[in-house]
Amino acid sequence: MLHQIIDRRLAGKNKGIANRERFLRRYRDDIRRSVTEAVRDRGITEIEKSKSITIPRKDISEPVFRHGSGGMREMVHPGNEEYLQGDRIARPDGGSGRGGGSDASDQGEGQDDFVFELSREEFMQYFFEDLELPRLIKTNLMTAPTWKNMRAGYSTDGSPNNIDIVRSLRSSLGRRIALGSPLVARLRELELLMEALKDDTEDRGEEIRRLEEDIHHLKGRIWRIPFIDPFDLRYVNRVRQPQPSSQAVMFCVMDVSGSMDEQRKDLAKRFFILLYLFLTRNYEHIEVVFIRHHTRADEVDENTFFHSQESGGTVVSSALELMSKIIDDRYPPGDWNIYGAQASDGDNWNDDSPKCRKILEQKILPRSRYFAYIQVVAEEQNLWREYAQIVPAYRQFVQKKVQHASDIYPVFRELFEKQVNL
Repeated sequence: MLHQIIDRRLAGKNKGIANRERFLRRYRDDIRRSVTEAVRDRGITEIEKSKSITIPRKDISEPVFRHGSGGMREMVHPGNEEYLQGDRIARPDGGSGRGGGSDASDQGEGQDDFVFELSREEFMQYFFEDLELPRLIKTNLMTAPTWKNMRAGYSTDGSPNNIDIVRSLRSSLGRRIALGSPLVARLRELELLMEALKDDTEDRGEEIRRLEEDIHHLKGRIWRIPFIDPFDLRYVNRVRQPQPSSQAVMFCVMDVSGSMDEQRKDLAKRFFILLYLFLTRNYEHIEVVFIRHHTRADEVDENTFFHSQESGGTVVSSALELMSKIIDDRYPPGDWNIYGAQASDGDNWNDDSPKCRKILEQKILPRSRYFAYIQVVAEEQNLWREYAQIVPAYRQFVQKKVQHASDIYPVFRELFEKQVNL
């Protein structure tokens, strides 16, 4: 006989929220793996949409309770003519409808995978779960600090939702003891005196009558002591305190020169879209600076950065010079964590590539927490070779190659994975 335990307790509008959270915790690894695989099936710009993911049904089997006889038993059922007690039964041959052979079969049943719908927020949470900005240091309090409500003892006034019941009852008990103890002690004395008067053989009727009135009046005073009084109420007191918050700025530098054909520009844009989603979702207080360049570099807004069709020659140093100038004017390294991400095909004017390396080494990397260079072609162009000389000297500088859209997410995770002891 099969038993199933079903939790039918109500939980407001989201009746299944507790079970859903339990499911997400239990199959976290399977869901994260499915989310990673799902990225290959959609464009980067479609990442934030909700997504149906698939989990193998064998991985979500649930335990069940059954009634059984227990113990070890060996028996041969009546009507058996093939096996004797103690025989070991061999596994069935492949191809009999259970997936073990290559021939088709008209027997057996298969099981579909379990399809699970993740919300937009859940999908993005798993997508960026184990990523972070490396070497992020709390350099300074922000000019507009973040505030957090902190517990600061108790107060005698406040909103009803902040009432501390235990503290209020404790205060009520103390007040009732303080007010009632003398009255209770006096009541006991009068009751003992009443018993003594009643046992007296003399006529004490008038004294007994007055004593009964006193006892009745005293009991009334005790009974009128309220169980809880507004004076007893205690409210949790909370104060707003400023919280240290790191200031960070990310520079996105993209090559839009003529050598960057539409496929290469699309790869660069996909990388920056992924970077932009990661930054804006995981860091509330971060600024993003967009720089596009061909022979001239310009700081542009988000829409122009991702959608403009401008192109021209190639002078990469113009973008790095502009980045250095913006740092000097607006982002002092003593107050800001500075990050940079540059995407290019590596094709640069030959005399300009050494200048780019010099700018990075002297002006940008000494003031940066992290700088990533992404090349969207496989060949090692002159800019790649110049940057390769920087890698041994600066651990905050990394360069990677991206050739296909499927390479973007693995490279992105490698660049921004959580690191230890940096």
